[in-house]
Amino acid sequence: MAQPARLAPATEPWKDPAARPYVRIEGVTKTFGKVHACDDISLDVYRGEFFALLGGSGSGKSTLLRILAGFEAPDSGRVLIDGVDVTALPPYRRPVNMMFQSYALFPHMSVAQNIGFGLKQDGMPAGAIRDRVQQMLELVQMPQLGNRKPDQLSGGQRQRVALARALAKQPKLLLLDEPLGALDKRLRERTQFELVNIQERVGTTFVMVTHDQEEAMTMSSRIAVMDAGRIVQVSTPAALYEYPSTRFVAEFIGGINLFEGRVLGHDAAAGIVRIACDALEGGVLQARHPDPLPEGTAVSVAVRPEKIDVHEAAPPRADNVAAGKVRDIAYLGDVSIYHVETASGAEVRVQETHVERSSEPHYDWGDTLWLTWPATAAVVLTA
Repeated sequence: MAQPARLAPATEPWKDPAARPYVRIEGVTKTFGKVHACDDISLDVYRGEFFALLGGSGSGKSTLLRILAGFEAPDSGRVLIDGVDVTALPPYRRPVNMMFQSYALFPHMSVAQNIGFGLKQDGMPAGAIRDRVQQMLELVQMPQLGNRKPDQLSGGQRQRVALARALAKQPKLLLLDEPLGALDKRLRERTQFELVNIQERVGTTFVMVTHDQEEAMTMSSRIAVMDAGRIVQVSTPAALYEYPSTRFVAEFIGGINLFEGRVLGHDAAAGIVRIACDALEGGVLQARHPDPLPEGTAVSVAVRPEKIDVHEAAPPRADNVAAGKVRDIAYLGDVSIYHVETASGAEVRVQETHVERSSEPHYDWGDTLWLTWPATAAVVLTA
């Protein structure tokens, strides 16, 4: 998974209690019949952020984006942009533009005409339109392609034209609906970084909807994970991955191992909780958890596959040890994924990075392996 490299700590306004949100969603609810597409959602987005709404189908992310754009009216709640309540304003009166997944370019118009269409509709003088269009073409690195028609462009070029058109009107807020969904995998990966670089140059606040976790992790300053019309967790990509707050987030973001058990005790000085778990040697799992949990509390413990070390013999000492046989192997080039079944029947997924050149996985089907990980690699989930 690509590692996020976004806003530096000094520019994280969400950590400043005095910072003023640029976009504020307050208690927004939207129903379609008996279905709550958005269920009492409140959210703050700050100036200059590249913010992602991440979730599966039916999570409510697209409905929330349409409410921001003005294409849907909430049943209750309100939306403020730069301190102005825009809840009752139609889309054309909001300082917002939207880039659709389909790009929606006019096939009979040239690239330059497509980019300048909204400016012409607003009555901007022809000379000013030409200048703005040329600025946008240079921004998306297409200065010589203004006279081409959309059907003469590649998918990536059409995506950049749609972005240029959306930015031409200099909106305060740009909404992106699955902006890279129509591109193939390699082009999508390259375009992710291009889009981030453009956003950082223009400084416009972006709010993007996506179901692709890797896309959200790579491009966003922060992510709101949505499920069943609610926001489950809002955090930076790194914090979401390393410290999920719920089982749903842990499973949705990246690969995960989940161990079920009950709390046996808590070492307050060390910040370690001991959990009864049949999947581990000795029947006890240790995890870092600063807050005390009542004895007998049912919890899930999340451990990422890459946090687990693999041994061919029983290790002398470790916080957590699980032993089992290799049942499945996936060779992915840069890594191999092993599914190890313990004596209790639990399946543990382990990821091994290929540092040395090899055409074969390191271990074979049926091999007995010992898996270890420190208490600090385990996240205790009570929700």
